[in-house]
Amino acid sequence: MDATPLLIVDAANVVGSRPDGWWRDRAGATARLRDTLVPVATDGVPPELPPPAEVVLVVEGAARDVPSVPGVLVVAAPRSGDDAVVELVVAAPQRRRLVVTADRELRERVTAQGAEVYGPRWLRDRDIHGRESH
Repeated sequence: MDATPLLIVDAANVVGSRPDGWWRDRAGATARLRDTLVPVATDGVPPELPPPAEVVLVVEGAARDVPSVPGVLVVAAPRSGDDAVVELVVAAPQRRRLVVTADRELRERVTAQGAEVYGPRWLRDRDIHGRESH
């Protein structure tokens, strides 16, 4: 059993959870999200996710060409982003899997596979040290 937790982030859902103009540049908004996730690989998101963690950002549509960076693997969904998230969860049954999304149907699908689910605010409202931001 791999002891490193797997954090899977539904990029479209997390980016779309904040009305900050992301719709004008979906790829740029996704790249900014990716960059905020880099420290999570080494620092985790205390107290729920102690470090280290494997971080995977699932992208689709206009954000499909956002590249991976050290610390964050970007997976371009060949079809539905939700299906890609579920496939990643199913492929790692022996690991602790945490999924970040607010999508109700996706939440149900991944929890049925044993994954934990956190909403976008869980990432957004914390700085890289896990403190609530104000």
